[in-house]
Amino acid sequence: MKQLILMRHAKSDWSAQGDDHSRPLNARGVQSAPVMGGWLVAQEWVPDEVLCSTATRTRQTHDLLGLPECPTRFERSLYLAEAEDILSVLQTALADTVLLLGHNFGIADCAQQLLSSPPDHPRFADYPTCATTLIRFDVTDWADVRMGMGQCAGFAIPREVMDSGMPS
Repeated sequence: MKQLILMRHAKSDWSAQGDDHSRPLNARGVQSAPVMGGWLVAQEWVPDEVLCSTATRTRQTHDLLGLPECPTRFERSLYLAEAEDILSVLQTALADTVLLLGHNFGIADCAQQLLSSPPDHPRFADYPTCATTLIRFDVTDWADVRMGMGQCAGFAIPREVMDSGMPS
């Protein structure tokens, strides 16, 4: 059994100077990332490995989650990647529970394509910032993962986690 935590980066600061790759998180993003890290811990989904885009906002999201340290690979190929490229990187993972941090539109598309059926959630299709899907695969090796094989074990967005009073 393999478990994937598929997360879009937290809210970024569109007013920041510089190129898109170096765009940092805004105040809301800084607040929501630790909330989602707390939610992952409460769900008992803590990664053994992280695959993360090299963009500033994904790195900051990763750092603010507050999860226990584990092997982390920062992959340039995850920056604005499409679903197929995300799957290719995922297939190189080594641990049983992997957190993959990336960007829309690829993350939303990948979440939709990986699952055999989507969660019944009104925000799943647009996958807002810091949205997180928990996906299980009945495989022993990530290289065997294909689109449509995943079973959704959970989906959350920061605002709902904060409003629900779930641990953060």
